[in-house]
Amino acid sequence: MKNKVKLASFLALSVTAANAQLADGRMNIVYIMVDDQSFQSISAYGHPLSKLAPTPNLDRIAENGLLFNCAFVENSISAPSRATLLTGLYSHQHGQTRLDGGLQSDKHFFTEYLQQAGYQTALFGKWHLKVEPKGFDTYKILNDQGEYYNPVFRTPESNGEFIREEGYATNLITDDAIEWLVQRDRDKPFCIMVHHKAPHRNWMPDLQYLDLYEDITFPEPATLFDDYNTRGDQMRTHELSVANHLGYAFDLKVRQLQNEPTLKYIHNSFYIAMNSMNEKQLKVWNEVYDRKNKAFLASRPTGKELVSWKYQRYIKDYLRTIHSVDVQVGRILDYLENNNLMNNTIIVYTSDQGFYNGEHGLYDKRFMYEEAFRTPLLIAYPSVKKKGGKCNELVQNIDYAPTLLNIAGVEVPKEMVGASLLPLLKGEKVDWRKSVYYQFYDYPSVGRTRKHYGIRDNRYKLIHWYGEGKQKDKDIDYWELYDLKKDPTEVNNVYDNPKYKKVQERLFYELQKKREEIHAIE
Repeated sequence: MKNKVKLASFLALSVTAANAQLADGRMNIVYIMVDDQSFQSISAYGHPLSKLAPTPNLDRIAENGLLFNCAFVENSISAPSRATLLTGLYSHQHGQTRLDGGLQSDKHFFTEYLQQAGYQTALFGKWHLKVEPKGFDTYKILNDQGEYYNPVFRTPESNGEFIREEGYATNLITDDAIEWLVQRDRDKPFCIMVHHKAPHRNWMPDLQYLDLYEDITFPEPATLFDDYNTRGDQMRTHELSVANHLGYAFDLKVRQLQNEPTLKYIHNSFYIAMNSMNEKQLKVWNEVYDRKNKAFLASRPTGKELVSWKYQRYIKDYLRTIHSVDVQVGRILDYLENNNLMNNTIIVYTSDQGFYNGEHGLYDKRFMYEEAFRTPLLIAYPSVKKKGGKCNELVQNIDYAPTLLNIAGVEVPKEMVGASLLPLLKGEKVDWRKSVYYQFYDYPSVGRTRKHYGIRDNRYKLIHWYGEGKQKDKDIDYWELYDLKKDPTEVNNVYDNPKYKKVQERLFYELQKKREEIHAIE
């Protein structure tokens, strides 16, 4: 482990409060982003799940700043979301509409502007883009999705080679981040981006937490057994359900059933994940899960009981990986506090998109339904008007780049389409947007989620599913309208309901106007 933790702890304590302060007074930036975390799993949001699996360190960020109740992404999938963060543009504007590439190399990243303004910049963890990192003095990135155990990393000095490190990814990424903070130039402001792999599928907890929450039965979401009665074919042909699409070996950790029929990519992923563990790690892992699986294998449930079992196994592992994130975020916060950096540092915590924790029977993202469209966003800001406050304005990940530039005192380029969140942090009265636009393009692909776009305001959501079907899927041209006040779980599609005629017409007009404004594509 290279004694990184001990080195960081020793040096952190030796730094005095005086030399930790910036020479020029500009704001530091700590941007922490995880992969696939739901707002439901952060206890500051008050969801029943997180009440049983609290996140005290993530809550510290909210307590020192603002919690955003209505933060959304413009495309709920990893690579496009990351490109949007960096560029401040919609997916079709920067080119990364799908998971497998497309980001235009001539697009500027906000980190380039920070670097030009004299900021030290660094990135650690997940990159997941096919272009080279730009605007970073240094970086250490995972290969593609990365592995939870003993992952490989690439740096500017490794000449394109990925080098394996032994340990758990969440801990290793945090070690690197703290080591960089310790060794940085204290006469310059900094921007550090800490991008965790967790809690991405297949939700592999750290060995020390394999039994965490084992004695808890987490509440099932009301829509775990959603029958999609008022929805179209897009909800009957997807491959993202808890009931039918979680792999026994890969997702649910029942290695004894590794040869049962499953989706090909899940089957292959099982062996990749297991092969990354060393002999000692694998021994502990197998002993724990074999013990857990004994009763299940002896009397395998069926029907709804089986779905409930799958849900409990999935959600416990998911929340265990988040527990590790919470602990490691606590280490970073402790460093900032111990070195007198809280008064001149903005801390952003978010996810690249939201995630389904069983809602609508789903475990993934991609859909415009609330749990994937909505993302957690916590910002600790020294000059926030009211610490521990909540913001209900509609914000989106197109806003992150302009916000960070604005806070750094760097002019926001005109091509960025988002708006700075700084006025909201300061509690200023502003004429804010009344709706947010969403579009998903990545079909056909993993999960077989159909293409769709839509618009959401403070109460209603309009979605259009469209496009030619591939494989066994039919062509689709289907609309949905939801009244989020009366139907917060989005199970009652009221499109073409006469009672909502005026709402439907208004949202349709706003949607078409927005698509024309941003030159949206199909």
